[in-house]
Amino acid sequence: MVRVRIAPSPTGEDLHIGNVYTALINFAFAKQNKGKFLIRIEDTDRTRLVSGSEERILDSLCWLGLAYDEGPDIGGPYAPYRQSDRLKIYKNYAEELVRVGAAYYCFCDTKTLEEMREIQQKRGEVPRYDQRCRSLKNEEIRQKLKHKTPYVIRLKVPQAGQTKFTDLIRGEITFENGLIDDQVLLKSDGFPTYHLGVVTDDHLMKITHIIRAEEWISSTPKHILIYKALGWELPFFAHLPLLRNPDHSKLSKRHNPVWLSWYREQGYLPEAILNYLALMGWAHPEAKEIFTLEEFIKKLKLEKIQTTGPVFDLQKLDWVNGVYLRQKPIRQLAKQIFEFYLKKYPEEKIAQILPLVVERMKKLTDFENFTDFFFKKPAVDPTLLLSGKTKEEVETPLNLFLFKIDKLKSWKKQDLEKEGRGVAKELSLKDGDFFMILRIALTGKTVTPPLFETMKVLGKTETLDRLQVSLGKIK
Repeated sequence: MVRVRIAPSPTGEDLHIGNVYTALINFAFAKQNKGKFLIRIEDTDRTRLVSGSEERILDSLCWLGLAYDEGPDIGGPYAPYRQSDRLKIYKNYAEELVRVGAAYYCFCDTKTLEEMREIQQKRGEVPRYDQRCRSLKNEEIRQKLKHKTPYVIRLKVPQAGQTKFTDLIRGEITFENGLIDDQVLLKSDGFPTYHLGVVTDDHLMKITHIIRAEEWISSTPKHILIYKALGWELPFFAHLPLLRNPDHSKLSKRHNPVWLSWYREQGYLPEAILNYLALMGWAHPEAKEIFTLEEFIKKLKLEKIQTTGPVFDLQKLDWVNGVYLRQKPIRQLAKQIFEFYLKKYPEEKIAQILPLVVERMKKLTDFENFTDFFFKKPAVDPTLLLSGKTKEEVETPLNLFLFKIDKLKSWKKQDLEKEGRGVAKELSLKDGDFFMILRIALTGKTVTPPLFETMKVLGKTETLDRLQVSLGKIK
């Protein structure tokens, strides 16, 4: 059975948008193959842990609809799914690697390692461990262990030959063993590094396909050496392209919002986010840009994912999100907006207003930006209302329009528009010029939903009141 995982670290505000991309591909691949998708929390870097991050990560996956089959909160057959609860397991396997000659104890302290690094940098060399503890005699090791000298356990990388693997996306990749550092596997505090933890957990949790970001390609030969040293079957590897900023730099919070929480707060829909991420490095075989998660699951082929870093463009995401907003029935979208704003606005009023603004909306936050004047009286700027006109040029048409609509027996859009055009014609004004005066007087804004539809929603009493208030501000 296909088993895949994501293994985020709770060291940030929430789930990184790059992790969302990786989660999407893993989830889709698992569902396509009737397999299992699990989440494992890699929390062994204790200095960088962020309180509440794990809970937010799990909540975000649920919000996205990427339901996992096993995880730290729901358990599973290979629990625990939190690395800090598995420390004894890692220590046992680190010592097993030492026993079979694939790893060794290193007793170098921080000062020694810093001096080593400085010397290498002065020589123009890439800093790496110089393997001085690799040749320690057994008796010397026993004595140091007996005296409780702090140590780490390092991987004993072969000094000759190559390590190769076939990437499901990139094809065959080869590394020269002589260029691979003797990686620390178990730290002096008893916590594993990523390398020991990920290999041990992936094996014990029977992960068949490791689908992760390309930044882990250089770590893969180290992982393969661990698998082979312990006599474990290798999984399949697939390394996804890194998402890029529009300037093609690596996606980072300096250029783009990277935490999923920001996208939720801005009012992006989970289905739109997943649809857009699906287009990162992959194209629908029918050249579609809008498609469901179910369709993506059916059409995905790992080998069709491009290796060139795809550009994560907020404007394109806005467009995709706008399409999803417009596809929703008004009542359904109104309920979603009602919940998004924590029931701040009446759901019926939202449903009444939505048809006026939904074509312009790209995010749920746009609703309030476009419609706030429906829910509270605007602060009309007299200078904006006059906009270079005399007091009489604004007062006269407003007063005449007020007089005419006050006598209307029905409050319909077509009747309001008829009276508006009639006033403009009677006073020899351009329709657009008069309508702008009306718009500002009613809303305080120069850009609003359609004017007469807005007046219909506001109602007769509110419309008359607002126009009177605005007239009173003209000096």
